[in-house]
Amino acid sequence: MGEPWGGREGVVTDDGMYCEIPVFSDWGVRALVTTRAMGSFGTSGDEPVGEVMARWGALRRSLGLAGQRFVTASQVHGPRILHHTGDWSGWLRGDDADGHLLDGPRIQAGPMSAAVVVADCVPVFVVHPSGAAALLHAGWRGIAAAILPAAIRQMASAGYRASELRVHTGPAICGRCYEVGPEVASQLTGRAVDGACRVDLRAILADQARALGVTQLSSSDRCTAGHGGEKLFFSHRGGDRGRQVAALATPS
Repeated sequence: MGEPWGGREGVVTDDGMYCEIPVFSDWGVRALVTTRAMGSFGTSGDEPVGEVMARWGALRRSLGLAGQRFVTASQVHGPRILHHTGDWSGWLRGDDADGHLLDGPRIQAGPMSAAVVVADCVPVFVVHPSGAAALLHAGWRGIAAAILPAAIRQMASAGYRASELRVHTGPAICGRCYEVGPEVASQLTGRAVDGACRVDLRAILADQARALGVTQLSSSDRCTAGHGGEKLFFSHRGGDRGRQVAALATPS
């Protein structure tokens, strides 16, 4: 799943807080995933809420103008994607959704940003050269429910053709570490499975995108569960209660 734009693994900033993904930088779109060093963004842990919210504030500031129109949602491991055209200011919190379509360029709405919380699930970045973009939280349930095909079709309906999109799947649990039971494996692969097996979520997402005409695909090889010894990110399967954030910001 190579790509001509480079940097599929991302570049960790000097302070260690962010893994920047420069796959879309030539289109003016910023994509990143926070690291363990940045701290947890989850609100259900034992940390004081003030400390967690301070990290969210720091993230918004790091996104510059795009952070002034910032959107998140209550994630429920489903296929729902919220469509945003820029008609808000501040931090917009949506209900029960696992994806965001930032559709500002079509109506010249200016920069905006979105974030999803992840810890083994796959952050999926979908970007059009105009600067329109989608950001998805794709766990196995969302993948089985076809959240990425839903995003690609929703973007096509808004005028952004699949053949023009770039799709990048970010740091997530890898196929060597992600073992699931036969029922889950069958839902993901569409094949009967007799017992537990390992599944590569990012490979399944790539196949789904190709089936709809996406040709510009890239993927991080980084494993949140620590395959190869790297512990850059939080891992739910690894016993971490912390959560990182994937964020996407459209051009100024």
